[in-house]
This record gives sequence, structure tokens and C-alpha cells, in this order.
Amino acid sequence: MGMLSASIGKTKLDSGWLAARSTEVGLSGTQLTTSHPPTGPAKPWMEAVVPGTVLATLVKNKAVPDPFYGLENETILDIADSGREHYTFWFFTTFQCKLSENQHLDLNFRAINYSAEVYLNGQKRVLQKGMFRRHLLDVTDILHPDGQNLLAVLVHPPDHPGTIPPEGGQGGDHEIGKDVATQYVEGWDWIAPIRDRNTGIWDEVSISVTGPVKIIDPHLVSSFFDNYTRVYLHASTELENRSTWVAECSLSIQVTTDLEGGVCLVEHLQTQHLSISPGAHVQYTFPQLFFYKPNLWWPNGMGKQSLYTVRISVDVKGYGESDLWSHLFGFRKIESHIDNATGGRLFKVNGQPIFIRGGNWILSDGLLRLSKKRYKTDIKFHADMNMNMIRCWGGGLAERPEFYHYCDIYGLLVWQEFWITGDVDGRGVPVSNPDGPLDHDLFMLCARDTVKLLRNHPSLALWVGGNEQIPPEDINKALKNDLKLHPYFKNSNETGNFTEDLSLSVQDPSQYLDGTRIYIQGSLWDGFADGKGNFTDGPYEIQYPADFFKDSFYQYGFNPEVGSVGMPVAATIRATMPPEGWQIPVFKQGSDGYIEEVPNPIWKYHKYIPYSKPGKVHDQILLYGIPKDLDDFCLKAQLVNYIQYRALLEGWSSRMWSKYTGVLIWKNQNPWTGLRGQFYDHLLDQTAGFYGCRCAAEPIHVQLNLASYFIEVVNTTSQELSDVAIEASVWDLDGACPYYKVTEKLSVPPKKVVSIAEMKYPKTKNPKPVYFLLLKLYNMSDYGIISRNFYWLHLPGGDYKLLEPYRKKNIPLKLTTQIFIKGSTYEVEMQVHNRSKKQDPKRLTYKNNFTTVPVDGDFNMASTEPVNSATEEKQEAGLFRRICRHFKKDTDSLKVAELNGTDSGVAFFLHFSVHGWSKSHKEGEDTRILPVHYSDNYFSLAPGEVMPIKISFEVPHGVTPKVTLHGWNYHVGQTIL
Repeated sequence: MGMLSASIGKTKLDSGWLAARSTEVGLSGTQLTTSHPPTGPAKPWMEAVVPGTVLATLVKNKAVPDPFYGLENETILDIADSGREHYTFWFFTTFQCKLSENQHLDLNFRAINYSAEVYLNGQKRVLQKGMFRRHLLDVTDILHPDGQNLLAVLVHPPDHPGTIPPEGGQGGDHEIGKDVATQYVEGWDWIAPIRDRNTGIWDEVSISVTGPVKIIDPHLVSSFFDNYTRVYLHASTELENRSTWVAECSLSIQVTTDLEGGVCLVEHLQTQHLSISPGAHVQYTFPQLFFYKPNLWWPNGMGKQSLYTVRISVDVKGYGESDLWSHLFGFRKIESHIDNATGGRLFKVNGQPIFIRGGNWILSDGLLRLSKKRYKTDIKFHADMNMNMIRCWGGGLAERPEFYHYCDIYGLLVWQEFWITGDVDGRGVPVSNPDGPLDHDLFMLCARDTVKLLRNHPSLALWVGGNEQIPPEDINKALKNDLKLHPYFKNSNETGNFTEDLSLSVQDPSQYLDGTRIYIQGSLWDGFADGKGNFTDGPYEIQYPADFFKDSFYQYGFNPEVGSVGMPVAATIRATMPPEGWQIPVFKQGSDGYIEEVPNPIWKYHKYIPYSKPGKVHDQILLYGIPKDLDDFCLKAQLVNYIQYRALLEGWSSRMWSKYTGVLIWKNQNPWTGLRGQFYDHLLDQTAGFYGCRCAAEPIHVQLNLASYFIEVVNTTSQELSDVAIEASVWDLDGACPYYKVTEKLSVPPKKVVSIAEMKYPKTKNPKPVYFLLLKLYNMSDYGIISRNFYWLHLPGGDYKLLEPYRKKNIPLKLTTQIFIKGSTYEVEMQVHNRSKKQDPKRLTYKNNFTTVPVDGDFNMASTEPVNSATEEKQEAGLFRRICRHFKKDTDSLKVAELNGTDSGVAFFLHFSVHGWSKSHKEGEDTRILPVHYSDNYFSLAPGEVMPIKISFEVPHGVTPKVTLHGWNYHVGQTIL
């Protein structure tokens, strides 16, 4: 059977690649792609990771150990010692393609690091330098007549990989800054050096078939008038006629939205006719498309992430469909200005102020093993934490379209920086590269190409020139010019209340390179930190929780970086380190009474940040007593993690608009097995800080101001809260409730923080040294819980050591579980009931029936929805059905598990984990199934309380899942199902 002709569209080349070190291949590129192609993974060839790096390929083939395990990175040869040739690699694959008449084929490299020579069927092409640029090769004329094509790519490392000084440092010796490449690869205070400097084919490779006319880089922009009721979609695209004759084209744009049940509604369909001369490139702008009150795209916590599908196609007379392009698009307007009240940058989306609570992002994986699946988990984790912004730090990547795709779906605004850092570009020690990269034209080429790659994503909120530094003067000037705002987007104080007609004299906004997002020259300028470029971000260490609420803590309106601890669970330490790395720190007391933690060498290598700051902060783990072993240390670290990050965000939220406009935590995750600044580890297991953050960043939140001891309600939404009440109950370690108060008939204005009342406990007589406080904000009409917040507290100057004997309490629990299964995906819905004491029937809040609170876009609080919601499927396949409709029940009956106990009290610090058991299981092997999405974890239940929990995870083939419960009172894991 003969090979069929190629169809219009793109095909990824993401499998079947081989790789070999160039010095071990005694053949030329021409020979490899004609007479002597490799036939399989026989030395020197090995299976390659594409997309990925050379080091990722070597790790996959066990040619080098896992650099993220223990101290193994020290055994891998650094490029500074080996020379660039050691990490110069051939990559080889084959593909099938046979074109019809008037068809064309492009070979696309979305990014490589750092330069390459490409050989296809014996013909050579060159990929120029630069890590952040796309490469498109028209290979129509060099395809093999029989359709079998041989492709070899010789990839060279960055020109200036640099040397790692003995003392390490931020960006090593800074030489990498001479190239347009990612800078973290020489090491930082949170990561060890990456030995190959991320050399490789690190992003998507594809072939795309078109007819005679090709669509290139469409640009979509929405403009808003009459208070967002009158909306226009603007679209421009470049078209290239690759034929030798005049192409008579029908150019169409179609806008659709998905309805329930897989129905697709066509909102607009417009076709234009034009002629394109032979070999010509033309820029075409569609007549604007009018929408009346379209569904708007909102950030996480403000509303729904409504997305439309925009399709642009071109048909050529005498040929038919020549090319097709599609993209998800969200109607939204993002503005910002420097707020007079706080001096911080204040963001608005669709005219509504948004209080920024987000974090800093480096990249998903330090070996650039980037995948859509991992990106989905990464971004959903951020949405689960109730964050609304991610900052893509300048020493990392220009993030990929898949990253932005999930930010679009889950509602994460993105601050995207270009590749400048103060440490490497003129402000480091020693000072180097004061003029930034050597090739400024290359930097601007990469910057402009990055803008074109990402500009259609509604989640992309702003461009920033660099981290703690501004680009060199000529680059900064060019970026300011290229990214200047269109007149429709210049007035940051406008809220879309335009009434004038679109002026014909104003250039269509889609003809700008971007024109819709502000460009800020650096992360410490113009409304961030002190706004003047001084090092006024941070701090980056453990704090006393109450300090986050104090006037003296941070003086500026928007902090782009504030960081703290990030110890993972013990299972992660065992999975990523040999036994000598399981030793907990030595607690060394100084003459001033402060404790210095001395970590083992492996923890030090993995950049462990201690839970004490001698001279400033007493050790927060030792508040619970001296840890006995690794498990005890990590569990107590989770207690601190939860308190630390909840207090950080609650402290900022307490001063919403009066002192602060936003905060970004340094940082949300690590691209390797680091031990600082993270809410989930590199294996994708969450710390308790994840859930402290999730609690504190609720759109509507009840909290205790730890400095004033006043109860506060934070309402970040645009809706007034009315007829609500707050229940405050104190529970002691004997299970008694010495304090109980309900404050009723409360109202909370939109976008406000209201101080409700002072907590009288522990000012009452005979307060307990350690006690629990449970706050609930609920609707008086139906006792629906809007916000629930659980604290463990000690008297001033005290500690939590009384919690140690509390571990011996046997608190009875009842867990009622139902399982839903779809393929390999499990959804577990659970009711966890503390049965240690019967509740007063008047106190109906014990049921914890969480309610939905409509806000700007009819947003429903995430905790009430299935954890693995159908959001993405809704966008990609038109499915609006809830999980329970398309998952089948595992059984018709509920499963009930009871943990017996005779004591009364709080079931403290309960946390689930999911494990997989298989016949091939080896003793000591990490049995966790990761990632898992929990609606809540590391939670506590007062006597009589019931908590709904939802858990979602994928089960590997041949594995039986087990859900296990641990807790302060449940030392041995209890298998629930």
C-alpha cells in the first residue's frame, strides 16, 4: 500500500529520537542522513529525551546518575571541566511525509539551546544562536521522494557556559549572562549547577504541512466600551504566498464557544477575499468583530475563565484549504497603575481591582523534561492554593505555550520577565556583564519572537525587563518602544466606560507587537518594592508568625519576593537521598540563647533553609519539642510550614489596599530536589504550607490578626457579604470548650477588610497554655460555611510542647467514602467525622456544609467543586458535566471505616496520602502515587465536626491504590480504602 499524501496541519516529532556524543560519532551529518543512519540504541547511540536536554538523555540511559539524588550531581562532569564538546550531541530521528502538488513542509524547532546544524536527507541547514527563538525551515525541496526522511541535529551548548567558583554564588562566575540563555544553570542559592547548562532540543519539534499560502503569527486583541457591554475582537495575521502564481484567497475567521453536551456554538464567522502576489508576505487585518456582553475571562478567585476558540483559515482558489490556525482566547482587559495610597502597583482586571496573592516560579524541571501533563499539575496546584499570579523569574525561562494554556484554564495571571538578572547582569559579586548579553540584537530578536509566541494568552498580564535589574539602555529603550501600549489600553484608571465609537484614525490594536500589556523595566521599579530599584524585596527566612501583621514588617506596597522555609515530608527525603541524608540537623545553642541548625552535608547541598534565625527568630520546630528522628522532624516542620505561610498571606491580606496591593512568595516550587521555598516538592507532593496558603488566600476569608488578636473578615470579591455570622470556639487539650461566641448579622463590603471583634480568650481567667481556635464564617440563613479557619495557639512567651503528650490521645473517627472511577482516574469523596463528642444540635455549623459565593463572574469557591474538575475538558472537548456524571461508581454502597478511640478532643493535623501496591513492589521503595489533588489536607476537626474531603489521582497500570490517613493522634498510617 502506498503512502497517503500529507494532510494540512502540524505533527509533533516527540518520539523515536536517538542521541550520541558528537566526539563518539565518526560520521558527518550528510552520512547520518543518507548512507549511514543509526538503526537503534546501540553504542554510541541511546534513546533521547526530546523535548529535553543532553543531561536528561544521559540520566534516562543511566549514563550518569540522577543529579537530583543526594550528592550525585558532584559526580557528573561539569561543562567547565569537560569543555563544550563533551555536551555537544547529535540527535537523530526519522519521519514519513509525502507531499501533494503545491504543498509545502516546514520543519519547526520551537526552541533549542544554544545553536545547531540540521541535516535532512543529506542537506544542511543552520539554526542560529539563542535559547528563546523559534526556528522554521522550509524543507519542501529536500524531502525524499519515497516519503522516508532522515533527520539529524547537532546541538551545541551555550558559547559562555562559565565556571563554578568554589563558593558557588548566584549564577556562578556570571559568564552565562553573555549569552541569551537561562541563567540559573550556573547555580544559585536555591539550586546546584546544571552540568550541561541545559544544552539540547528543549522544546517542541514538529513538521507542518501547508498549501501555497501559510498563516504566520496571528494576533488577537479585544477592546471594551460602554462598561464592557460593547466588545470588539481585533485580529491581524501575516500571510505568505509560497507559490509562483497569484493566490486568490478566502480568509476566514470563526469564533466559537462550547456549550453543555459537546455542542459548539458559532458566535462569528467572517470571510474576506484577497489576492497575494507570488512570493509575497502580506499583513492582513480583519474587520473588527462585534460582541455584545461576551463571557469575560477572570483570574482565579474573581470569576470564570471563559474561553472562546478562534480559528483562522485560508482557502486558495484552485487548491482548497491551504492552512489553519486556532487558539483559545479570553475577553479580558488588564490594567495597572501605581496606587497613591500604598505606592504599590495596583492591578485591575475587567475594571475590578485584584489583590495579588501569588508566587515566584523558576521552571518545572531543571533538566527541561517539560510536559503538558506536568504543566497541568503545576498550574492546578497554584489554582488550588487560591493564588492568582505567577511570576516567571528572569533567570529562568520564557515559559512555554503549554504553561500559559493551563494558566488560561485555571485563571493564573502571569508576570513574564526577560532574561536579565541583577546577579548576572551588572549587580552581582563580582560585578560582571554590566552591558548584559554580548549580542543585543539577538536579545531583541528573541524578545520579539517570545512576544509573538505568547501574546494571545489571556493569562499573560505584564512584561518585565529583568529581575532586580533593568536591561541595558538600548535594550530597555527598544522594549519600551516595541511594547508600548495602544491608546485603548493606556489609561490605567479607566474601567472600560468608553462611549465613543472606534476611531478610524486609531491604528487597529492587533497591528501592534502587543499593545495591551504594560512593560515594566525591572522587578524593583515602578510600583514594585520601593519602585526605585533598590534591593527592597525579601526577606527570605523564617519569621515569627505575628510579625507579618505588624506595621514594621514591610514598608512598600507590593513585594515581588518574600520567602521562607520549605521542608518536604519524610518520604520525599528518603526517596531523594541515601540514608546519610536522613540525619536531621544538629541543634546548636549559642551564648545568646538562640539555636543554630547545622544540617547534614546533603541537606546543605540541597540548599536547606533552617527553621531558626540566630539573633532574630528562635527555632520554630523546637517549639514542639526536640525531634526524635526524620519522621518527627518533618512532621513538626509541616506544622511550622502551615503556620508560617498562612500568617504571611493573612498578614498581607489584613492590610489589603490600606498598606499593600499585592505580594509574591519566593518561591512556589523547586525545579529540583531543593529544601527551601516551596509549597510542593519536585516529586509533586504538597507540604502543609500549601494548605496554609490555600486557607489564607480564599476569596472570602475569616482570620485572626496575630498581632492585635482581633477577628477579621477579608472580602476580595466585588459582592457585599450580608446576613452572615462568625462562630469562634476554643478547644483545650482535654476536649473541653472553654470559650464559645457567635457574632451575628454581619455585613462586609466588597473589596474590604473588616475588623469584627477582639478575641477575649486567652485574656479570660485561667487560660490554657496551649489551645485550639476554630473560626467559621457562615450564612445565617442556612448555616452554609463560607470560610473555616483552624488555629493552634500558645500563650505569649510559651510553646507547643504540651502537644507532645496529646499525641497519645485516641480520638475516634468515622470515615464514609465513595469512589468514582473513569479509566485510570480515581475520584474519592469522603466525610471525615470526629465522633469524640456529640454536638449541640443548635450549632449546625458542625456539618461544614460549604456554600458557594457568587462573585464577579459567578465564581464558585474551589473547595466546593470536584478537585479534578472538568475545566480543561470543557474547554477542549465541550464537556460541562460534573465529575459525578461521567465517573462510574466503584460500588453502589458507601464504604465506612471507623478508628476507635475513647478520648475526647480535637483530631489534630489529619493528612491523607495515596499509595500504590503492586506485585513488583520492593521493600523500602517509595509507594506514593503522585501527584494527588486534595480539596484539603493537614486539617483538624473539633469534637463532633464533619469535614468533606475530595481526592483525585491517576493510578499507574497494574497498581492497586490505597488511601492512608495519618495524624498527630494517628502515628501509624490507617488504610481507609
